Amino acid sequence: MIHCVLHDPADAVAVVVVEGVTAGTTLTGLILDEDRTITLPCVQDIPIGHKVALRDLAVGDTVIKYGIDIGRVVQPIARGQHAHVHNIRTKRW
Repeated sequence: MIHCVLHDPADAVAVVVVEGVTAGTTLTGLILDEDRTITLPCVQDIPIGHKVALRDLAVGDTVIKYGIDIGRVVQPIARGQHAHVHNIRTKRW
């Protein structure tokens, strides 16, 4: 089962595409640009449509999703954690 998708292996986050992703699940992610999968541990419940961190991210790091800069980290995010508005902010403001 594919749990999350990303476009490029350099992406910092993937988007969860199924309901019911809970802490303790081993996620399977599909890298669309390479048509291959990766696995990562999920350490928090993550709603469908939200992001999961693919690697540890420090405050100030740029967040890349689908090959695009979507903002900066404002609270540390560990690999497998929920990445959303509580720990990522746009660079516009």
